[in-house]
Amino acid sequence: MQACSCVLLLIDMAASRLLRTCLISALLAGAPLTAALLAGPVLTSTAMADDADAPIGDAIRDVPIFDAHMHYKEPAWGPYPPETVIELMNNSGVAMALVSSTPDEGTIQLFEYAPDRIVPELRPYHGNAGSGNWTKAAGMMDYLRDRLARYPHEGLGEFHVHRIDPEDRSFLGEIAALAVQHGLPVHVHSGAAPVALFYELEPSLTIIWAHAGMSEPPDVVDDMLSRHPSLYADTSFRENEILGNWQQWEPVIKRHADRLMVGTDTWVNSQWDQYEELIASNRRWLARLPRETAEKIAYRNAQQLFGRQIKHPH
Repeated sequence: MQACSCVLLLIDMAASRLLRTCLISALLAGAPLTAALLAGPVLTSTAMADDADAPIGDAIRDVPIFDAHMHYKEPAWGPYPPETVIELMNNSGVAMALVSSTPDEGTIQLFEYAPDRIVPELRPYHGNAGSGNWTKAAGMMDYLRDRLARYPHEGLGEFHVHRIDPEDRSFLGEIAALAVQHGLPVHVHSGAAPVALFYELEPSLTIIWAHAGMSEPPDVVDDMLSRHPSLYADTSFRENEILGNWQQWEPVIKRHADRLMVGTDTWVNSQWDQYEELIASNRRWLARLPRETAEKIAYRNAQQLFGRQIKHPH
């Protein structure tokens, strides 16, 4: 009777459904009691390994998210005041966000309202300087140096490099040197070639590749991340593509899980309108990954990159 009680206790304490099934099957097949008990540690190790590789599934809803691509542009300030932004983050389980804005005053508004929730980065766009001409705007380096001196930005960007203009090479070298001087990652919206140029100009640079290259295919993303150990990528605006082309994206995501992050890219108010659904879409593809991998992409990579302690807002 005592032996039977031990068996029942072992079965009840089994680490997983697989372990319980294996123990019961062994006993039903006539295995000696001692053999079944001695198999416990082996089965436990196997079951734990199996569990570690299993998708996190619905449990992803309890994992905090770091939104690595948020904008708080001037048109959003009225309909989405800072308290509403934080409420949307809370409702979506977003613990923290990397924010850049046009103009930078939007980022500072959010940061001053919730400094424990906002990681500010400095976007160059202001006045007449925008995505298509910021590299040629008069006084740009003075503007960036002044803002970095006045506010605690933790990144430089997000900025666009639509194509490589040879006339911009010297200026982009100054941008890279400024980032290294201040110990900041640069957040670049571009294809693969401008990222490669930045590393040519400044090999010690840390880069966050916005939208994982936006239109670059998974094999190019894979190659770039393999070539550049200090290259990170946010997957904002690509969540539906990842879900729809999972077979191509899954190996890339798993191979580089320690340098990927998710984001929403709230570049227009329609993105704010669907903020909670954007986060839900990201959770849907994260749910297909093992817990350790999903947590890295959801928040742990950002936690390490920015030195912040991140926990679920609830």
